[in-house]
Amino acid sequence: MKQRKIGPFDVSAIGLGCMNLSMGYGPRADEADAGRLLNAALDRGYTLLDTAAMYGNGHNETLIGRFLAARRDEYVLASKCGISRNAEGQVEINGRPEVLRRTCEASLQNLRSDTIDLYYLHRVDPRVPIEDSVGELGRLVTAGKIRGIGLSEVSAASLRRAHAVHPVTAVQSEYSLWTRTPERRVLATCRELGVAFVPFSPLARQFLTGRSPDVTGVDDTDIRATIARPRFEPDNFAHNAKLLEPYGEIAARVGCSMAQLALAWLLARGDDIVPIPGTKHMDWMLENAAAADIELDRATVDELDVLINENTVAGNRYTDALMASTDSEQD
Repeated sequence: MKQRKIGPFDVSAIGLGCMNLSMGYGPRADEADAGRLLNAALDRGYTLLDTAAMYGNGHNETLIGRFLAARRDEYVLASKCGISRNAEGQVEINGRPEVLRRTCEASLQNLRSDTIDLYYLHRVDPRVPIEDSVGELGRLVTAGKIRGIGLSEVSAASLRRAHAVHPVTAVQSEYSLWTRTPERRVLATCRELGVAFVPFSPLARQFLTGRSPDVTGVDDTDIRATIARPRFEPDNFAHNAKLLEPYGEIAARVGCSMAQLALAWLLARGDDIVPIPGTKHMDWMLENAAAADIELDRATVDELDVLINENTVAGNRYTDALMASTDSEQD
């Protein structure tokens, strides 16, 4: 696969988001199937794997450690801290330094690795100055536990504050044709500071593949029925689905699938962008990888920009409560 740079790391132009194997979109993948997919992804040329401590409460990291420890030198490993379970077992944002260090130690054990290449603060904790959280991550770099610091769903202002404490290698946020939040300020700030940008949910939680049902067709634990519900509500979804016919026509004209078109659009936004689509399906993992070879002309990129954007899509990307608490939405 073609390569791009994330700080000092050479990575595949498209990375693999691993969350889906453990949570988010229906039941967990069968562990043997997950192992086959992870190994096949490396064989296909994926060299960036993205996980997090909270994905399945350690289950996702454990999968990677179990099935890929013997191939550790073949990929750049990204994980995240800052979302954990409290004493009552509830998931909460927690950016306290001692919690981040404890999470890192547990993750290294789960991953069966001596170091994590790229370690993200999963969310900014409003109760803890970002300087304190990033300061602890900097100490983990000094200790050799991690090699680079990332931030997830962060505002431009928070990125600047963090970068002043320790250089930030990458920012990860939701970014796709239908979610343009990074275009407000944070993407420009990343480029000013020399920080790579890693879009998650680049396929709009399956919507841009043309395969997603509305909220009535998914399990009640599915992200599309919980935190990302607004755009998948039947009325909003019906409105949004009307965009898929002309979108599919563009994909047919380009000669690619709808999923590949969404990824190619992101790759065309800049060489500093490395999307991380996730899937439990072998065929879709291979389909996504092939998008790295698609080069869109300027006219097609512009056509897609006009067709699908936050002004043509109905519904917020998150529920109101989550939108209000997300640092990246403050831009």
